[in-house]
Amino acid sequence: MNETFHYMSIRELSQRLRARETTPVAVITACLARIDQLSERLNTFATVLADQARENAEEAAAEIKAGNWRGPLHGVPVGVKDFYDLANVRTTAAFEGFKNRVPKKDAAGVAKLKEAGAIVVGKMNMHRLGMGTTGLESYFGAVRNPWNDGYIPGGSSSGSAAAVAAGLCHATLDTDAIGSCRLPAACCGVVGFKGTYGLISPNGILEGEKADEAILWLSHPGITTRTVEDAAIVLNVLAEPNAMAHVRDYRGELSKERRLRIGIADNFKADKEITRAFTTAVEQLQSIGHDVVAARAPFDIPPFGDLHAIEADRKTVSERAFRDIDILLLPTTATTVPTVKDAGSSPQALSAQNTVFANYFGLPAVSVPCGFDKHGLPIGLQIVGKPWDEGTVLHLARQYEMTVEPLRQHPVP
Repeated sequence: MNETFHYMSIRELSQRLRARETTPVAVITACLARIDQLSERLNTFATVLADQARENAEEAAAEIKAGNWRGPLHGVPVGVKDFYDLANVRTTAAFEGFKNRVPKKDAAGVAKLKEAGAIVVGKMNMHRLGMGTTGLESYFGAVRNPWNDGYIPGGSSSGSAAAVAAGLCHATLDTDAIGSCRLPAACCGVVGFKGTYGLISPNGILEGEKADEAILWLSHPGITTRTVEDAAIVLNVLAEPNAMAHVRDYRGELSKERRLRIGIADNFKADKEITRAFTTAVEQLQSIGHDVVAARAPFDIPPFGDLHAIEADRKTVSERAFRDIDILLLPTTATTVPTVKDAGSSPQALSAQNTVFANYFGLPAVSVPCGFDKHGLPIGLQIVGKPWDEGTVLHLARQYEMTVEPLRQHPVP
């Protein structure tokens, strides 16, 4: 009988692996069995790398037995959004025109995950070419929300959020161009994080294919996990050395004592259920002892594709939006999760109006679960920081997460 690993945190699983209380082979065997069990229902993977994962698990087991510990991702199952090149594995962005595209080299982020000992179990299904927020359009078929398959999973990192939520892997490497990581994280009840523009290398995202200049400017590599601590663990592996990024241990930032001046956005648009959940989250953070003040989210950005001032705007955004606050809070989505029927054929049926400004200004941002709507679908709280202040973003996200930990639920047993 397989052991149950699927909802363990990376920290807990890593501790067990390092102490040799279990093995990467046992973990991957259980992981692949769960993928097989839920693949037809959720359709989260574009490609499952079962044989490769088993081989990598054997290698990881031998390394750990020999005392060659690579760190907290060693032997941990992860997925990679089908945007990222994986050597000798088809990388399609869920687009039929790329169905035979097989790169020869790993993307930079993939290479870092492998070097850290993570085991890539597959490529994640996604909204075709990253051009939608629903997750319903894909060469591999629509991804389904694990909480209720009558509702969208969000997009474009749809397979990633659904898989992490359902315990099919422990983390995924994603992208976020208008909210593409945070929106599905909110819809599926997991953590979706993107760093400051340039913190994680985008090299190897459909390498050699032509991309719109606006997408190149707005797109950020992202991380999807079940907990904030797990996101920090993965970020420690993926973050590039950068003179602007003063933090070297993002996991260590979670426990630092700090009193923050939190700006509560008063200019977002959201329906009543979202606003109610957001207000409750603010009250919970205020009870921890932080100062809370009204603030304005910098929503006044040029239309998509207008990049004439983007470099200047990124240099002045701290003065513009964070002059009197340390961090900004607002809901991740403007509405509760739409049904598949209501989304229909509109690829942008889930609005990115609360998320895209963080892409334009290149700001670090995370979505964490903050409750459920009347239909039992998750709601996300978004925390946005100054450029290169990922430490504060993750610290506050973890603090909030701990206040709602007793309410944590999972969509699939």
